[in-house]
Amino acid sequence: RAVYGGLSAALALHSAHGALDALPPLRSVQLTFIGPAGSDVELRPVLDRRGKSTAFVSVDIVSGGRLAVRAALCFGAARDSRLAAGGPLAPAVSGPEASDPFFRRGVDGRHLGPNFAQHFNSRHAAGGLPMSGADAADFTVWLQHKDTAMADSLVGLVALADALPPAAMASFVEPAPISTMTWMFDLLSGEPRTDDGWWLCRSTADATRDGYSSQAMTIWNRAGEPVVAGRQNVAIFY
Repeated sequence: RAVYGGLSAALALHSAHGALDALPPLRSVQLTFIGPAGSDVELRPVLDRRGKSTAFVSVDIVSGGRLAVRAALCFGAARDSRLAAGGPLAPAVSGPEASDPFFRRGVDGRHLGPNFAQHFNSRHAAGGLPMSGADAADFTVWLQHKDTAMADSLVGLVALADALPPAAMASFVEPAPISTMTWMFDLLSGEPRTDDGWWLCRSTADATRDGYSSQAMTIWNRAGEPVVAGRQNVAIFY
């Protein structure tokens, strides 16, 4: 029905860099998913304001003449500060080499997850699995782009950041539609890097009621350093 949310965010970031020169590091992104985006989309980046150290860019993604996604991107140069505090600690889990795949394949070898998931390697690190009827609505998964050119790409990290299904789906016992309404995330590093392209991603549903779920999302690199912290609101038809 719609372009995968991570791809929408990656396209918005890519268009901002293509339209504007010498942007400082990305610090924060806010996205509103207003309508479905088909295969043909138009990206409209606009510089809202540029100061000495920051730049604010809006990007509309239009599909079929209608607004599909509205993105607000905040870029900011590093500055000297007396404050330095770490982010959330990475959970103690096995590495991707010792974990089973998260996105499964059927007995005939066909991919069982959403179409976009075929572009990622995945390993289940902790928490539940989709539609497992779990009491705790939580996923912790190692993710890696199959395209090795994306290993140290910021656009690649943004594209991967929304790859997990909503955490509330761990409590499902059968398939049901879901739709992301809003998504925001902060970059905790000006130059996020990881080893071997693997990122540890966790999504946890804080509250689910009235057909909506609010979840927290965190990504760590292979060394356990936090690189992305975000939130998402999801409509659930279950």
